[in-house]
Amino acid sequence: MNKVQILVQSTTDGFSTKKASINYPGVTLGQTHVFENGKYLALDVTISDAAKPGMVNITFAGAGKTEKVQWELKARRSGNGTQYAQGLSSSDFIYFLMPDRFSNGDASNDKIAGMRDQSLNRDSMYHRHGGDMQGVINHLDYLQSMGVTALWMTPVLENDMPNRTEHGYAFTDHYTIEPRFGGSDAYKKLSDALHKRGMKLIQDAVYNHVGSFHFMMVDPPAKDWLHQWPHYTNTSFKDQPLFDPYAAESDKKITTDGWFTRQMPDLNQYNPYVNNFLIQHAIWCVEEFGVDAWRIDTYIYNDMKFMNACNAALIKEYPKMFMFGETWVNGVLNQAYFTKNKFNIPFKSNLPATCDFQTCLYGIHPALTEKFDWAGGVNKLYTALASDFVYENPNNEVIFLDNHDMSRIFSVVDSNVAKQKMGIEWLLTSRGIPQLYYGTEVCMGGYSNPDGLVRHDFPGGWDGDAKNAFTGNGLNDDEKSVQSLVKTLGNFRKNSSALKTGKLMQYLPQDGLYVYFRYDAKQTIMCVMNTSDKPKEIDFSKYAERTAGFTNAKSVVGSDAYSITDKPTIGSYNMWVLELGK
Repeated sequence: MNKVQILVQSTTDGFSTKKASINYPGVTLGQTHVFENGKYLALDVTISDAAKPGMVNITFAGAGKTEKVQWELKARRSGNGTQYAQGLSSSDFIYFLMPDRFSNGDASNDKIAGMRDQSLNRDSMYHRHGGDMQGVINHLDYLQSMGVTALWMTPVLENDMPNRTEHGYAFTDHYTIEPRFGGSDAYKKLSDALHKRGMKLIQDAVYNHVGSFHFMMVDPPAKDWLHQWPHYTNTSFKDQPLFDPYAAESDKKITTDGWFTRQMPDLNQYNPYVNNFLIQHAIWCVEEFGVDAWRIDTYIYNDMKFMNACNAALIKEYPKMFMFGETWVNGVLNQAYFTKNKFNIPFKSNLPATCDFQTCLYGIHPALTEKFDWAGGVNKLYTALASDFVYENPNNEVIFLDNHDMSRIFSVVDSNVAKQKMGIEWLLTSRGIPQLYYGTEVCMGGYSNPDGLVRHDFPGGWDGDAKNAFTGNGLNDDEKSVQSLVKTLGNFRKNSSALKTGKLMQYLPQDGLYVYFRYDAKQTIMCVMNTSDKPKEIDFSKYAERTAGFTNAKSVVGSDAYSITDKPTIGSYNMWVLELGK
């Protein structure tokens, strides 16, 4: 990509009447674009292969004082696809955390003078707590100890809003990394530290909206930079109008153009300048910070043509790049619409994957909480996976038990440790790319109404914490047991071809007993999930399509071992992960 559009903002009115010029070898100024707001110009610039890194002087001459600015042309990062922009696959294991709530590694940046939010109170769920990227760097050993290969954090761009800045989804400057997280230096340091360990960095992208104190809202280049309404109009949060063949255009418009909240104005991605701004920023982030993959926030509320263009631009520049979108919808068909699918429909998405809410909310959750019947309980998990035929590649789907917007899985299962373990075992053995929300491994709980209750501090992330999940100090036996399970199974998965890239075969659940296999030519893993309140006898011969030719089955998370001719009993609310052998 050697053609870029530089957006220039001045503090003086009439700036757009000035004539821009560039005098730098290999850098050519093309067309200059003006806006109704006379403080802005957009410059089309072409960079030749012969151009060398350096400071490009841009001069603006005309009425009044001649103005000059410098625009830095940097060298390309080496290692595209090998050292960064590596993408994700089902061989990865994602750990998802909120930097403000994970660990405070640098107390000097807890408050930044001049920023609107000066809160710092760990007793308040809506104030800042002081976690930062140095805190994450300090505990990469811990992530690796669980077999984690990729890190996803809530957004790290500046959020200079008056309140609720802990979540990071209200950008106020695209080209500034949040200083209370350590700024760009800390982000680069974290990226480098991950890559040295063979791990990957996932950035959380927000294309749909910005914070109300972003320049695009405070002093926009043009009125159509944002979606404007005669009176405040919220998105309906309904995805159906986007694909409903009978939908009213007015409903569709409210879905995509309505604002997410009053504090998060909706960007007009139909505007070509906004389009360029967002795509160029995404490419800049990959190049500047060594990003390997993108999680895309509020995917369904974006303009889908823009999203296809943005995804295509990233993949063209970085062929191994991977993106997965937040698609909190109800139904596999609805979800598949927003990713690569097998539908013969007018709009075809090029998004590689989504956050798989279907196997989460409508699969594993009812499997662990509902009574089994013909269509309920674990049958819902079976059904969700049986619908995988609609995806171009279901193994790209990012599966999870909970996240920063949902009730934590430990609370969903009423603090039942056995069910918590079953959920984790499913997560690390099912198809797709597993994502673990921070603290799930030590039974952190919380209900999502309000959302602050699912965003507590990670124990041990702050000096003086009575409980420390990094060292194990203060953890009870149940918490240690669940953490040990994640470490054991996470590291087993890291070296298991069947769990990473193997095929899936599932059997119809019977009276709460659900059996599935992950297998390839090298390895066969048998997963037995008993969601019933009664023990169940396991007859290996019932699953002869996959068990034939094997003589034994050994637990991968414990010492239990069985002969294929045995008929062992699995306890209620229990799950076995067995490797078959000869």
